Amino acid sequence: MTKQQKMASKNGIVKKLDLSQQIGAFKNLPEFFLLIWKCNRFLTTMNIFLRVVKAGIPITMLYVGKLIIDEIVKISDKYNGVEIELLELSTLIFLVILELGLAIFSDLLGRGIAIVDSLLGDLVSHDISLRLMKQSARLDLESFEDSEFYDKLERARRQASSRILLISQSLTQLQDLVTVVFLSVALISFNFWLLLLLGLTLVPAFLGETHFNNQSYSLMYSWTQERRELDYLRFAGASDETAKEVKVFGLSNFFSSRYKKLAEEYYQANKKIVIRRATWGAILSVMGNLGYYLAYLVIIFKTINGELTLGDLIFLSGSFLRLRSLMESFLIRFSSIADSALYLRDLFDFLEMEPQIKSNEKAISFPKNICDGFTFENVGFRYPNMEQWVLRGINFTINPGEKVALVGENGAGKTTLVKLLSRLYDPDEGRILLDGQDLRDYDIHGLRDSVGVVFQDYVKYHLTAQDNIAVGRIEDRHNHLKIEEAAKKSSADKVINKLPEGYNQMIGRWFKRGTNLSGGEWQKMAIARVYMRDAKLLILDEPTAALDARAEHEIFQKFVELTNEKCAVLISHRFSTTRMADRIIVLHEGKLIEQGTHDELLFAKGQYAELFMMQSKGFR
Repeated sequence: MTKQQKMASKNGIVKKLDLSQQIGAFKNLPEFFLLIWKCNRFLTTMNIFLRVVKAGIPITMLYVGKLIIDEIVKISDKYNGVEIELLELSTLIFLVILELGLAIFSDLLGRGIAIVDSLLGDLVSHDISLRLMKQSARLDLESFEDSEFYDKLERARRQASSRILLISQSLTQLQDLVTVVFLSVALISFNFWLLLLLGLTLVPAFLGETHFNNQSYSLMYSWTQERRELDYLRFAGASDETAKEVKVFGLSNFFSSRYKKLAEEYYQANKKIVIRRATWGAILSVMGNLGYYLAYLVIIFKTINGELTLGDLIFLSGSFLRLRSLMESFLIRFSSIADSALYLRDLFDFLEMEPQIKSNEKAISFPKNICDGFTFENVGFRYPNMEQWVLRGINFTINPGEKVALVGENGAGKTTLVKLLSRLYDPDEGRILLDGQDLRDYDIHGLRDSVGVVFQDYVKYHLTAQDNIAVGRIEDRHNHLKIEEAAKKSSADKVINKLPEGYNQMIGRWFKRGTNLSGGEWQKMAIARVYMRDAKLLILDEPTAALDARAEHEIFQKFVELTNEKCAVLISHRFSTTRMADRIIVLHEGKLIEQGTHDELLFAKGQYAELFMMQSKGFR
């Protein structure tokens, strides 16, 4: 959000969009209709067919109604109080039955359209949600650390549910357009000026609706970040993840008052638009009513003068009233569809975003066996929009089968180095080589498939115990033996065996049958994912922080033993653990300052030795 937009949102002032921008938004509809067509061609075709048929019903019923009135007048004039035989009423009875049949047929068509709309809407909603999920997975990690990206994602997410209405609106617009054409032909054949009068009385209402739709869109756009904040405050104030601290720290009033203040600001900004819209809408609709009754008077006078039959009066007045209503709805819906089409651009812009980190056209496959290892050559990196370097001048090699520990104070760049190694980011300076080849030359999917990482902020999936482990290699989620083996290696099997339903136990409290785990138990489940992945490069980025020293030592010792002949990177603040590595690399303020074995670094009496002694004193 720009500074101007943020100021606008806080003061209830919105950026205006002109009519040309709104009309230009219709360029987004063909792409949207193509998306609908791809979702289900049969339902799309059926929807259009049913609507076109239904579009001809109103004019047909009006005409049948005219014939009924004329037939009644004809019979009345002919018999003038004399008893009428049933045979003489056969035509009239047929016309009434025909109108009844048309009414029933119209109702059935409406219900059929509603069914198809609902089914097609669900399919499109699900398809958009899937596209968003897949697109989010494609995009760079860097994107998810940018607030502007989250604004785009938020606007795109809202399209998944709200575009169901757009489908119905667009197809109803097509249906009404066909009906308008039929009714217009009937009116033109009678008097062209009545149709022109109708158009002139509807234009002001259309322009007014367009103006306020523009303001509503601009308000929603400029408030994207604030609406995200409202969603966050709702989550923070009522969530199982925050419940403990909200109670202990007494944060309920803080979150509630902050939410109330922000919601009130949005309410006031939207209130101004809603009131102005309703006021002007009422004024402009008067013009439409005046136009209709002026035309109605013309038709009445012509009927009195004998130029029209009573049936013609009913037909023409009904046609004019229906046409006026349809055109009013058509023009207002036009503005609403244009408004929705503007939001569609947000969706398509997000879906068209391309990741910067991806495979090049001549990407090579990840090697089956690592021969020379990973080499960092003068690697430097800083996060987007930051001047400070997180890593600078990093040079070292992880040899095949070597276990390397990364040590350093918080903020030294350890986790960032891991992200570079797994190519979640690319270096801004230097390069990372794998077997002498730049890491960027390898197929990105093959590289990621060969790397297993457990980060310190690992995800607690609200899935079964089996699936929680299987996410490490999700294509093997039905391989129960492999899952059990991974659980055994991380000691997660001891946790799972105590659960009521074992591996089928739902973990977490979000769903029924769910049970929660302690921090240490969750960590064992997360570490099992690394063993499940069976990758060539395994990384543990402080995933054992919730475990006691003994449990962590046992897990790392087992990890070192089980990753024989694999490259492994360990990050831990406990030196009793890191000393098990073949080599220790010490980072300080983004620079590599020491490397060697535990004994070598103690002998060197550098920062590692200093940190080791400080930690040792804590246990004396």
